[in-house]
Amino acid sequence: MCLTQSAKRIVSLSPGASELLFSAGAGDLVVAVVAYSDYPPAAQKLPSVGNHTRIDLEALLALDPDLVITWVTGNPPAQVELLQELGLPLFAIEPRTFEGVSSAIERLSVLAGTEAEGFAEAKRFRTGIAELSEQYRNAEPIPVFYQVWEQPLMTINNDHLIGKVLQLCGGVNVFGDMPRLVPRISAEVVLQANPQAILTGSSEGVNDGQLDRWKGYSGLGAVARDNLVFVPASPISRPTPRLLEASKLICQKLDVAREH
Repeated sequence: MCLTQSAKRIVSLSPGASELLFSAGAGDLVVAVVAYSDYPPAAQKLPSVGNHTRIDLEALLALDPDLVITWVTGNPPAQVELLQELGLPLFAIEPRTFEGVSSAIERLSVLAGTEAEGFAEAKRFRTGIAELSEQYRNAEPIPVFYQVWEQPLMTINNDHLIGKVLQLCGGVNVFGDMPRLVPRISAEVVLQANPQAILTGSSEGVNDGQLDRWKGYSGLGAVARDNLVFVPASPISRPTPRLLEASKLICQKLDVAREH
């Protein structure tokens, strides 16, 4: 999209977009966000215009934004279309790759006129991922199951950004070839796949009992080798610069799993 001048009043319609705007150096220009925009802490202090699935249009319009950042699959199409009909400048993002994260930061910084900060952050992320990729290029493969949700039991395939993190670290996603991005599976197929490590996201990366069900299967490789692993959920589940730190942590966790 093209703006005649840099945006000065930006509304973010997803937590991921909020985080990307701040990383692009545009935090001071964001006038509203949606629920769960919890990072960085400054985002929590901003007015909310609903949540990513139900936008308070009256509150949004009252803020007179000159740019609204939408999330491709997160915001209801009907509401996005209504915003378009009302003449609001919209910019849709949803990075699906490491390069997509860097690109999104750069594009947002161009729209906000914060190129110096945004391009520097994009370069930091790009460089960090490249270094991690080189570091683990010859890592010993280890079969991994990433549990997104316990009930119903859900995982990710290799097209998902979390799947790309596993691959970056030398992990072999046992459900990587499944056609759906976030497929539902059964406990039986997990047992058949026999992963040597099981990972999941939790608040602050602490054991919250989500993986307890697997402890009853002593023949499962991940259980026998004590490789039930927790990582902080927010950084690994959002396509933002924090994904670099999350990737480093997962690589370290898989190193420990290999030792086991």
